[in-house]
Amino acid sequence: MLAQRFPEAHIDAIDIDEAAVEQAAENFAASPWSDRLHAFHARLQEWQSHSVPSLIVSNPPYFQNSLKNPDKGRELARHTDTLSYEELLYHSARLLSEHGRLAIILPAEAEQEIRTLAAQHSLFTTRVTRVYSKETKPARRVLLQFEKSDYRDTDISIAEDSLVLEDGKGGRSAAYQEITKDFYL
Repeated sequence: MLAQRFPEAHIDAIDIDEAAVEQAAENFAASPWSDRLHAFHARLQEWQSHSVPSLIVSNPPYFQNSLKNPDKGRELARHTDTLSYEELLYHSARLLSEHGRLAIILPAEAEQEIRTLAAQHSLFTTRVTRVYSKETKPARRVLLQFEKSDYRDTDISIAEDSLVLEDGKGGRSAAYQEITKDFYL
């Protein structure tokens, strides 16, 4: 969690699902960092932060033109009807500090579309991690980090790597265990 690793961080969490916000607020209140964590029931499109964020982390809705889930909460959270990629990028750029960063997770097949749209909003790719469920399968997700700066004319390169979640026996891979070890009891 960001609050655990960055003691000076102040974190505002927003979600359009009221039940998710209530659960987050309960979790925040029970944490040792409750004074720095706040949950708000809001849409990104309408969010007016009281501070200028240097980092936005998002697991946005990403199903486009697909079969809707009968559970309305899941539909809100998973389908781009309520937050399109274009809106996510526009409003993130609007809210971020001058050299702020946006970190998102999306289906791997959306990578090029998102990178193109992000550049149109002066958000430039600085990191790409492709996530594979198994080493023999195609990437399922992509973790992208953008910065509100233009690196196209500099010598700075895009950091690219990959993460395989399962080992050959169906358990967590050593790499996955390493990056999540501080978060499991």
